[in-house]
Amino acid sequence: MKFKEFDFDPEILDGLESMGFEECTPVQELAMPVIWKGKDLIACAQTGTGKTAAYLLPVLNRIALNPGKGINTLIIAPTRELVLQIDQQIEGFSYYSGATSLAVYGGGEGAAFDQQKAALVQGADIIVATPGRLLSHINLKYSDFSTIKHLILDEADRMLDMGFFDDLMRIVRELPVNRQTLMFSATMPPKIRKLAEGILRQPESINIAISKPAENIIQAAYMVYENQKVPLVKSLLKGKTDYKSVLIFTSRKINVNGLVRELRRMGFKADGMLSDLEQKEREEVMLRFKNRETQVLVATDIVARGIDIDGIDLVMNYDVPRDPEDYVHRIGRTARAASSGLAITLISDLDQHNFKRIEDLIEREIIKIPLPAEFSEAPIYDPASGRHFGRKPAGRVHDRPKTGVINKKKIFRHRDRGTHQGHQAE
Repeated sequence: MKFKEFDFDPEILDGLESMGFEECTPVQELAMPVIWKGKDLIACAQTGTGKTAAYLLPVLNRIALNPGKGINTLIIAPTRELVLQIDQQIEGFSYYSGATSLAVYGGGEGAAFDQQKAALVQGADIIVATPGRLLSHINLKYSDFSTIKHLILDEADRMLDMGFFDDLMRIVRELPVNRQTLMFSATMPPKIRKLAEGILRQPESINIAISKPAENIIQAAYMVYENQKVPLVKSLLKGKTDYKSVLIFTSRKINVNGLVRELRRMGFKADGMLSDLEQKEREEVMLRFKNRETQVLVATDIVARGIDIDGIDLVMNYDVPRDPEDYVHRIGRTARAASSGLAITLISDLDQHNFKRIEDLIEREIIKIPLPAEFSEAPIYDPASGRHFGRKPAGRVHDRPKTGVINKKKIFRHRDRGTHQGHQAE
């Protein structure tokens, strides 16, 4: 279905055309008619499905047709990065319509707080906010939400995982009862249903099944003990000057700075991204990575969802994500559009059960590569037996259960040419 088949205002259609939007994604095709009718909605759709446009376009169309004073729409998202990304999309879609928006998030300078206060008092058309910073403004008693017609919760599951349930309910109590509420979540656990019951009225539901990783992502894994991870990362990246952009995910903040130090010693331009950074520092780190000034970015899951970075050659999971769907989000940062990409996961002896859940979700067994010859031993991958501490000599291909034989140099010498082109070992 094409966007021009919807009855969008010409100014919105001009914005869509300028951004190259023609065909609707499944979530847009299903969600927009529901939103258009003014009904509440709970939608299960992961990052990368086009859900942001699905809720923004109908809202911006209403604002274009019936401009008014005060805040029309409040969008709440879990992280500063996602808030900024949504705000940027609003700017693109509304370029010709002139709708106003403001991002409200913590960590900025005093002038930013004053700007946020002015928007909450005087009213921008759309406010995009993190729960914590928005609640800080609410507690100061000057925010005017009386004109709000739409409340949108983006990545609601992540907000609940971060402990924002009470904050969200506190914010909702400040809003008009007569509003349209839209909730988007990558997963739909019971806690999301509980939240929906508390804030939505007779909602319609849509469910876009989680998509499998793109076919042009080469996926592989290594079995390692925890103390082998840093040496393995160094071994895998040594001499890989053809990788312009590498993203390494770790589940623990404590690993970020240590990995960055090791990579810098190797001569890589490396940066770390974690929640402890001030907002200005985080924006500078992301800008350097997007501009290819930084070759390797080591990050916690703060950038796994909601960040659109093109042209990443390699995504490495230093830790196995606990949530199988996070694996899909993480490796989805590579192989954008028609390009190919590589995703490598380091599986410790204690992470086998979590990795098996990932394989079950994506319905495929991921190749386990033997450790390089200089590594003496590795755990056995045998999640079904529960024996996680067995050891085998690394490098013996016939010891890998049900994984087949692969050319390791072929994997690590693929280039971003739109197809997997392997090279023979030198």
